[in-house]
Amino acid sequence: MKKADKIRIMEEMNTELLSLKKSPLYEYRTQNGYLPVVGDGDCSAKIMFIGEAPGKNEAKTGKPFCGTAGKILDKLLNSIDLERKDVFITNIVKDRPPENRDPSLEEIDIYGPFLDKQIEVIQPKIIATLGRYSMNYVLEKFGLKEKLLPIGEIHGKFFDSNTTYGSVKVVVLYHPCVAVYNGSKIGILMEDFKIIKKLLDK
Repeated sequence: MKKADKIRIMEEMNTELLSLKKSPLYEYRTQNGYLPVVGDGDCSAKIMFIGEAPGKNEAKTGKPFCGTAGKILDKLLNSIDLERKDVFITNIVKDRPPENRDPSLEEIDIYGPFLDKQIEVIQPKIIATLGRYSMNYVLEKFGLKEKLLPIGEIHGKFFDSNTTYGSVKVVVLYHPCVAVYNGSKIGILMEDFKIIKKLLDK
Protein backbone atom coordinates (compact mmCIF):
# COMPACT_ATOMS: atom_id res chain seq x y z
CA MET A 1 0.00 0.00 0.00
CA LYS A 2 1.31 3.43 -0.93
CA LYS A 3 2.07 5.91 1.82
CA ALA A 4 -0.48 8.37 0.42
CA ASP A 5 -3.19 5.70 0.73
CA LYS A 6 -2.18 5.01 4.33
CA ILE A 7 -2.40 8.70 5.19
CA ARG A 8 -5.83 8.90 3.51
CA ILE A 9 -7.10 5.95 5.59
CA MET A 10 -5.94 7.66 8.80
CA GLU A 11 -7.73 10.85 7.76
CA GLU A 12 -10.91 8.88 7.04
CA MET A 13 -10.58 7.24 10.44
CA ASN A 14 -10.41 10.67 12.07
CA THR A 15 -13.63 11.69 10.29
CA GLU A 16 -15.33 8.50 11.47
CA LEU A 17 -14.17 9.05 15.05
CA LEU A 18 -15.50 12.62 15.05
CA SER A 19 -19.04 11.28 14.67
CA LEU A 20 -18.69 8.12 16.79
CA LYS A 21 -21.85 8.72 18.81
CA LYS A 22 -21.98 5.15 20.14
CA SER A 23 -18.87 5.92 22.21
CA PRO A 24 -19.56 6.74 25.87
CA LEU A 25 -16.85 9.42 25.48
CA TYR A 26 -18.54 11.22 22.55
CA GLU A 27 -20.64 13.57 24.66
CA TYR A 28 -17.75 14.42 26.98
CA ARG A 29 -15.55 15.21 23.95
CA THR A 30 -18.08 17.42 22.20
CA GLN A 31 -19.06 19.28 25.39
CA ASN A 32 -15.40 20.16 26.02
CA GLY A 33 -14.45 20.93 22.44
CA TYR A 34 -11.90 18.12 22.43
CA LEU A 35 -10.62 16.21 19.41
CA PRO A 36 -10.20 12.49 18.82
CA VAL A 37 -6.55 11.44 18.74
CA VAL A 38 -5.93 9.06 15.85
CA GLY A 39 -2.15 8.97 16.05
CA ASP A 40 0.94 10.69 14.74
CA GLY A 41 4.14 9.84 12.92
CA ASP A 42 5.20 7.74 9.95
CA CYS A 43 2.33 5.65 8.52
CA SER A 44 4.93 3.22 7.14
CA ALA A 45 7.02 3.03 10.32
CA LYS A 46 8.74 -0.17 11.41
CA ILE A 47 7.84 0.65 15.01
CA MET A 48 4.42 1.42 16.43
CA PHE A 49 3.96 2.66 20.01
CA ILE A 50 0.56 2.05 21.58
CA GLY A 51 -0.48 3.87 24.73
CA GLU A 52 -3.76 3.76 26.61
CA ALA A 53 -5.87 6.92 26.08
CA PRO A 54 -5.29 10.63 25.42
CA GLY A 55 -4.96 13.17 28.22
CA LYS A 56 -6.16 16.77 28.26
CA ASN A 57 -3.32 18.23 26.17
CA GLU A 58 -3.73 15.46 23.62
CA ALA A 59 -7.51 15.93 23.38
CA LYS A 60 -7.05 19.69 22.88
CA THR A 61 -4.53 19.30 20.06
CA GLY A 62 -5.49 15.95 18.52
CA LYS A 63 -1.86 14.82 18.91
CA PRO A 64 -0.75 11.86 21.05
CA PHE A 65 1.76 12.23 23.86
CA CYS A 66 2.17 16.02 23.67
CA GLY A 67 2.19 16.66 27.43
CA THR A 68 4.71 15.79 30.16
CA ALA A 69 4.63 12.06 29.38
CA GLY A 70 5.26 12.96 25.73
CA LYS A 71 8.43 14.84 26.63
CA ILE A 72 9.64 11.74 28.44
CA LEU A 73 8.74 9.60 25.43
CA ASP A 74 10.76 11.97 23.19
CA LYS A 75 13.71 11.61 25.55
CA LEU A 76 13.41 7.82 25.46
CA LEU A 77 13.22 7.80 21.66
CA ASN A 78 16.27 10.05 21.45
CA SER A 79 18.16 7.67 23.75
CA ILE A 80 17.97 5.02 21.00
CA ASP A 81 18.59 7.51 18.15
CA LEU A 82 14.96 7.81 17.05
CA GLU A 83 12.57 10.73 16.65
CA ARG A 84 8.81 10.90 16.43
CA LYS A 85 8.94 11.17 12.66
CA ASP A 86 10.60 7.72 12.57
CA VAL A 87 7.80 5.89 14.43
CA PHE A 88 4.00 5.87 14.70
CA ILE A 89 2.42 6.71 18.06
CA THR A 90 -1.19 6.08 19.04
CA ASN A 91 -3.45 4.81 21.85
CA ILE A 92 -6.03 2.05 22.13
CA VAL A 93 -8.77 4.52 23.11
CA LYS A 94 -8.89 7.54 20.80
CA ASP A 95 -10.86 9.92 23.06
CA ARG A 96 -10.01 11.30 26.46
CA PRO A 97 -11.73 9.65 29.45
CA PRO A 98 -12.89 12.19 32.09
CA GLU A 99 -10.30 13.13 34.73
CA ASN A 100 -7.68 10.98 32.93
CA ARG A 101 -9.21 7.86 34.46
CA ASP A 102 -8.27 4.43 33.12
CA PRO A 103 -10.16 3.37 29.98
CA SER A 104 -13.12 1.08 30.59
CA LEU A 105 -13.55 -2.33 28.97
CA GLU A 106 -16.50 -0.93 26.98
CA GLU A 107 -14.31 1.89 25.64
CA ILE A 108 -11.53 -0.53 24.72
CA ASP A 109 -14.08 -2.70 22.87
CA ILE A 110 -15.40 0.29 20.91
CA TYR A 111 -12.04 1.76 19.94
CA GLY A 112 -10.10 -1.51 19.58
CA PRO A 113 -11.18 -2.10 15.95
CA PHE A 114 -9.71 1.30 14.98
CA LEU A 115 -6.36 0.26 16.45
CA ASP A 116 -6.60 -3.13 14.72
CA LYS A 117 -7.08 -1.36 11.39
CA GLN A 118 -4.12 0.94 12.06
CA ILE A 119 -1.88 -2.07 12.69
CA GLU A 120 -3.03 -3.63 9.40
CA VAL A 121 -2.38 -0.39 7.51
CA ILE A 122 1.01 0.47 9.05
CA GLN A 123 2.23 -3.15 9.23
CA PRO A 124 4.92 -2.50 11.86
CA LYS A 125 7.67 -5.02 12.53
CA ILE A 126 7.80 -3.98 16.19
CA ILE A 127 4.82 -3.04 18.35
CA ALA A 128 5.78 -1.43 21.65
CA THR A 129 3.03 -1.35 24.26
CA LEU A 130 3.05 1.52 26.76
CA GLY A 131 1.30 0.56 29.98
CA ARG A 132 -0.71 -2.44 31.15
CA TYR A 133 -3.95 -1.79 29.22
CA SER A 134 -2.04 -1.65 25.96
CA MET A 135 0.01 -4.70 27.00
CA ASN A 136 -3.14 -6.72 27.79
CA TYR A 137 -4.90 -5.77 24.56
CA VAL A 138 -1.97 -6.40 22.22
CA LEU A 139 -0.77 -9.64 23.79
CA GLU A 140 -4.30 -11.05 23.63
CA LYS A 141 -4.79 -9.82 20.06
CA PHE A 142 -1.65 -11.58 18.88
CA GLY A 143 -2.31 -14.88 20.63
CA LEU A 144 0.16 -14.26 23.44
CA LYS A 145 -2.29 -14.42 26.33
CA GLU A 146 -0.27 -17.17 28.02
CA LYS A 147 2.64 -14.69 28.27
CA LEU A 148 0.53 -12.22 30.25
CA LEU A 149 1.99 -11.44 33.65
CA PRO A 150 1.97 -8.24 35.72
CA ILE A 151 3.82 -5.54 33.79
CA GLY A 152 6.39 -5.32 36.58
CA GLU A 153 7.50 -8.84 35.65
CA ILE A 154 7.64 -8.61 31.85
CA HIS A 155 8.54 -4.99 31.06
CA GLY A 156 11.57 -4.78 28.78
CA LYS A 157 10.84 -8.18 27.25
CA PHE A 158 9.62 -9.01 23.75
CA PHE A 159 7.51 -11.79 22.27
CA ASP A 160 7.29 -13.08 18.71
CA SER A 161 3.97 -13.44 16.96
CA ASN A 162 2.52 -13.68 13.46
CA THR A 163 0.10 -11.34 11.74
CA THR A 164 -1.76 -11.31 8.42
CA TYR A 165 1.21 -9.40 6.95
CA GLY A 166 4.08 -11.36 8.54
CA SER A 167 5.95 -11.68 11.81
CA VAL A 168 5.90 -9.05 14.54
CA LYS A 169 7.78 -8.53 17.78
CA VAL A 170 5.74 -7.19 20.70
CA VAL A 171 7.81 -5.24 23.23
CA VAL A 172 6.29 -4.60 26.66
CA LEU A 173 7.16 -1.22 28.18
CA TYR A 174 6.04 0.87 31.12
CA HIS A 175 3.96 3.91 30.25
CA PRO A 176 6.19 7.04 30.24
CA CYS A 177 3.94 8.60 32.90
CA VAL A 178 5.51 6.33 35.53
CA ALA A 179 8.58 8.58 35.29
CA VAL A 180 6.36 11.65 35.74
CA TYR A 181 5.25 10.33 39.14
CA ASN A 182 8.59 8.77 40.04
CA GLY A 183 11.67 10.35 38.44
CA SER A 184 13.88 7.44 39.43
CA LYS A 185 11.98 5.20 36.96
CA ILE A 186 13.50 6.97 33.94
CA GLY A 187 16.58 4.75 34.18
CA ILE A 188 14.43 1.61 33.99
CA LEU A 189 12.55 3.00 30.99
CA MET A 190 15.80 3.85 29.20
CA GLU A 191 17.13 0.36 29.85
CA ASP A 192 13.91 -1.17 28.51
CA PHE A 193 14.06 0.97 25.36
CA LYS A 194 17.44 -0.55 24.50
CA ILE A 195 15.64 -3.74 23.50
CA ILE A 196 14.01 -1.82 20.63
CA LYS A 197 17.42 -0.70 19.39
CA LYS A 198 18.72 -4.27 19.56
CA LEU A 199 15.75 -5.53 17.56
CA LEU A 200 16.20 -2.78 14.95
CA ASP A 201 19.91 -3.55 14.63
CA LYS A 202 19.31 -7.24 13.88
